[in-house]
Amino acid sequence: MATTEQHVEEHHHTSTGLDNKKMAMWAFLGSECLLFGALISAYLLYRKRGPGKHPADLYDIPFTSVSSFVLLMSSLTMVLALSGIQRGDGRRLRVWLVATAVLGMTFIAGQVYEFTTFVKEGMSLTSNAGASAFFVLTGFHGTHVSIGIIMLLSLVGLSLAGKLPAERSLAVELAGLYWHFVDIVWIVIFTVVYLVPS
Repeated sequence: MATTEQHVEEHHHTSTGLDNKKMAMWAFLGSECLLFGALISAYLLYRKRGPGKHPADLYDIPFTSVSSFVLLMSSLTMVLALSGIQRGDGRRLRVWLVATAVLGMTFIAGQVYEFTTFVKEGMSLTSNAGASAFFVLTGFHGTHVSIGIIMLLSLVGLSLAGKLPAERSLAVELAGLYWHFVDIVWIVIFTVVYLVPS
């Protein structure tokens, strides 16, 4: 009975046929697009303004390329995690969720290293307008990745507690939507901020 109630609770649909929770996630991600669009625009406007060193003077493109590749690979492991729960394979789900979280942590570690290096080179959050826009944009994205890692590890905990059966695969799907969004945003940031000449 409880399982049936859970199943019914998981699948309330809107008039479009889309699940309510999935619709809410899409709406949330839409608002995030606007926010990141504003941050990227601000960076493009201010990237060369102000005295002192600017972000483009300090980029290590090969290092950031490797870090970006690691983050993009986490989208693949996220897909495998979703496939795991849809097949009712809890172990496979947990393995790929942990792999996704580890790849996300590796990306964050790379970002911390980059920020530390920039500060040592004399560019801090308050150095100039370009530096401020860079740190706010990439730091905001890093915060999103960190929130995603917490979501993934929470799902691992729920799975270990036996509270994440195949019938609740929507929870993993929603986390996957968020994770893929964060990856796509990084592709845009990496292309526009790091690769486009200033």
